Amino acid sequence: MNLTLLVVLLLLVAIIAALLAKPRRRSKAGLREAWPLQPSPTLLTDPEQVLYRRLVQALPGHIVLAQVQLMQALRFRRGAWSPSVFNRICQLSVDFLVLKPDTSIVVAVELDDPSHDRPDRRDADVRKEHALWSAGVPLLRWHVGKMPDAAAIGAAVADVISVGQIKAER
Repeated sequence: MNLTLLVVLLLLVAIIAALLAKPRRRSKAGLREAWPLQPSPTLLTDPEQVLYRRLVQALPGHIVLAQVQLMQALRFRRGAWSPSVFNRICQLSVDFLVLKPDTSIVVAVELDDPSHDRPDRRDADVRKEHALWSAGVPLLRWHVGKMPDAAAIGAAVADVISVGQIKAER
């Protein structure tokens, strides 16, 4: 009796081990029901909405995109893909990206609030700035307490375009 029980238990353990070792296919069952998601109430904070409207007013004829992931705007040079670089920037985004009508990039824009003083945000900002610099994309930074008006935005973007270098304004 004990030997039979032992054999049955060993058989069960072997079956369970085989099932666990078998590669699992992703089930589409999770796609039959809605996921627990809903739209965000707003994509932009109140200060970001103010700056967005000023960017649009200051830059007629340009496209202004909000909350753009860096990996949507930047790409690796041919044959130079790097997992370490990808991992350092894959979660980063810029507040705004200003484009020409042909969708080529003019400038990236960041609006800094007090959260940018935290060590983790400073690290992310350094990586973001380095990625943009590496790709040759100019960056304008403004602090939420010193947000420019439309005229100052137009002048800053014109300056970046004419000089072709990264500007940092705080």
